[in-house]
Amino acid sequence: MQRAVGRLVTWLLVVAIAFCGILATVRWYQGHGLLDALISAVTLAVAALPEEFPVVLTFFLGVGVYRLAKRRALVRRGVVVENIGRITTICSDKTGTLTEGRLCLAHQYPSEDLSIDQLLTIAADASLSEEGDPLDRAILEAAPTNRTPDVIARFPFTEDRKREVTIVRDGRIAHVAMKGAPETVLSMCFLDGTQKKAWLRQVQDLAENGHKVIACAYKPWTLVEDSANEPDRDFEFAGLLAFEDPAREGVRHALQQCRQARIKVIMVTGDHPATAGALAAEVGLGETPPRVVTGEEMEARLSEEGSKYLDQVDVVARAVPVHKHTLVRCLQSRGEIVAVTGDGVNDVPALKVADVGIAMGERGTRSAREVASIILMDDNFRTIVGAIAEGRQLFANLQMSFQYLLMVHIPLVLTAALIPLMGYPILYLPIHVVWLELIIHPTALLVFQYHPGTDELRYRPRQEKLSFFTPIQTLGIAFTGLLVTSLIYWSYVRSLGIGRDVDHARAMAMVVLIVASGVVTSLLSRLRGKAAISVTVFSLISAAVLIQIPGLSSLLNLKPLHYDDWLVAAGSGALVCLPILGFRFLEVAWAKSAGR
Repeated sequence: MQRAVGRLVTWLLVVAIAFCGILATVRWYQGHGLLDALISAVTLAVAALPEEFPVVLTFFLGVGVYRLAKRRALVRRGVVVENIGRITTICSDKTGTLTEGRLCLAHQYPSEDLSIDQLLTIAADASLSEEGDPLDRAILEAAPTNRTPDVIARFPFTEDRKREVTIVRDGRIAHVAMKGAPETVLSMCFLDGTQKKAWLRQVQDLAENGHKVIACAYKPWTLVEDSANEPDRDFEFAGLLAFEDPAREGVRHALQQCRQARIKVIMVTGDHPATAGALAAEVGLGETPPRVVTGEEMEARLSEEGSKYLDQVDVVARAVPVHKHTLVRCLQSRGEIVAVTGDGVNDVPALKVADVGIAMGERGTRSAREVASIILMDDNFRTIVGAIAEGRQLFANLQMSFQYLLMVHIPLVLTAALIPLMGYPILYLPIHVVWLELIIHPTALLVFQYHPGTDELRYRPRQEKLSFFTPIQTLGIAFTGLLVTSLIYWSYVRSLGIGRDVDHARAMAMVVLIVASGVVTSLLSRLRGKAAISVTVFSLISAAVLIQIPGLSSLLNLKPLHYDDWLVAAGSGALVCLPILGFRFLEVAWAKSAGR
């Protein structure tokens, strides 16, 4: 967006400087003197130089940060306010984002020689109370005793190991406790093939019902053994624990909105494929049934088929950080604008390369929050969808403000330059330019940024190259600007008359331009908001007061207008309505046809 503004301002600057040079040269050759030529050029420069555009952009980005904060999305870098409205793909976590992140222990399946309390004790020994992990918290709350064993060594859970191992001592007796992914834990236990298949079948059944399943195991430990090396074999299988994490309220509707807006959502999780698939089906993510792959399978297929394969993916399960990073890079390589949610240190690589990195504010680590562009204060997927809608509304508001500036500046600059070039007296004196800028600047800054947002996402055709205006909007701006230019020129020449009444002609031209400005403001903003009504009414009242009161009008080198002059100004305003409404109808029709 900054580059687009830079191009627009550069183009306008070149045109403005060219007009100023031509005007000064022509006025001097016409015999008006060097001072008149310089004043004419400087007056035109003040009117023509496009200083409003970068100011409006900066102001609107600041407003966007504020409006997103009201939606509980804190923006750490202003540039993301643009990108969030252009998101085409969201790579979302499961736990805490699509679900409530409130794990509760639902089922316990101990092995034959253990009780439920013994299974929970082993799981609690392998858990950390100080980390605040939802799974560890649920285990410790369900454990039969609140004991704190003496920890000899701890080997924490990592995405590649998929297990957590702790060596604990209780008096003179020591043992090893392990919990983790069922496939990993079962592979390290004394079980024959039949027993492993039975337990894996149990895992599959639980996962298909949406449960998060972990396995637990243990083994004796002698204090003479080296605790620096992690025990990784000869465990006794202790059993399974199944947890429930309900889907967040409103997530299903948010995902439906994404589907309608053609924003693809991919769930990326370390959970069992069946668990992830069950939740995806419950919330309506992707196809029916959702297309689930593991991280390893995704990498293999990407190397064979390329990034087009991702069209067939709704859920990536058993994913590790490198899988998430690869997924984001592949999506970006095909032109997607990618948002990534994450809460842990392992999510940092993906958050860093994403177009919009979104960290969880409630449960996110400091590392994740520091590299993310946005921090969600409620960790809710609905907030992401609302932020996208707000980002799109911000761009639409900025677009309307720039349309207004161009529709008013084109006739202002053209009439300021062309009327003197055609041999008529200079149209705008410096005081007139100041007056017009006092109308134009508040309108551009205040009216359109208050345009209210919506939580509804609509389909917006994808742009290969970001530009402010569609071809239809560009035609509408040019046609409206030229029409207003013609009306100002005609009204000026008409009022100038045979007697060359310059003050009367200037007053007429000013009224036509101010009325046209009010009409453009009203139609673009639809007078939604107090600012739109106030600024429009103020501009029209200022014209009536400063022109019709003789003492004030004489100070401004103007003359009060007649009744028929005001009718001409009103008719000019009515004519300005036609192209704006006509091109808006064409734009809506084009958007609908593109949406189909």
